Amino acid sequence: MTSAATFVVPRVTAFSSVSLLSRDLNSRTASNNAPTVFVVDEDIHIRKSLEPLIRSQGWCPQTFESAREFLVSPRPVVPNCLILAHAPAYSNCLEIQNQIARTRPETPIIVISGCADIPTAVQVIKAGAIDFLVKPCSNDLLLGAIRHSLERSRVALDREVEMHKLRSRYALLTPRERQVMGLVVSGLLNKQVGGELGISEITVKGHRGQVMEKMKAGSVAGLVRMSAKLGPSQADQMGPKAFHRDSIEEPS
Repeated sequence: MTSAATFVVPRVTAFSSVSLLSRDLNSRTASNNAPTVFVVDEDIHIRKSLEPLIRSQGWCPQTFESAREFLVSPRPVVPNCLILAHAPAYSNCLEIQNQIARTRPETPIIVISGCADIPTAVQVIKAGAIDFLVKPCSNDLLLGAIRHSLERSRVALDREVEMHKLRSRYALLTPRERQVMGLVVSGLLNKQVGGELGISEITVKGHRGQVMEKMKAGSVAGLVRMSAKLGPSQADQMGPKAFHRDSIEEPS
């Protein structure tokens, strides 16, 4: 273990993103897209001292006296992270951290504490933090943790933007096109798809062309990857059992 000033728990690798569909994802293209660093600390002097440090890196600081204030604040659509003060003397610290991790899973949490013992570090990491720093820590150490967190946030946000676009394209498909897509990505040829659905091969080709165009897929392999990203919940809707073959009238 290193000294208390530089004691850091190894970062965890798992990071789950939350759906951002309720937000305007296209606003990421706005001019004010600087990464945001949130700070939650009861000590106003610490909050004030961190603001210029954060700004010096080109990031936007937003400070809060309490976790409650942070949780009701607008959720940004830019890379972001949270610096959260941890006071072992208060029994609800971990509960607060758990709540933040549940409601803002797209925001990596850096916990800073005056306690350097291993049990506290383990509890903090289990409660959802990706970094645990002990006071006093150097500016370089803190800035390094922030950079790491912002990069994780950027990757997760980019992934969610991609999924938002993919789901939007999938929503354009008709029920029959979803069936055709499901059968095509399962490896069936046009003739086999037609046999499953009771329609002609020519009709299958027409639906398949529409699927490729609406999904913006350059190849069947690309369509397969898109289907995998959409996941089982939507893939289940695309199979031959999703609609009875006689429930949709089409030309033969």
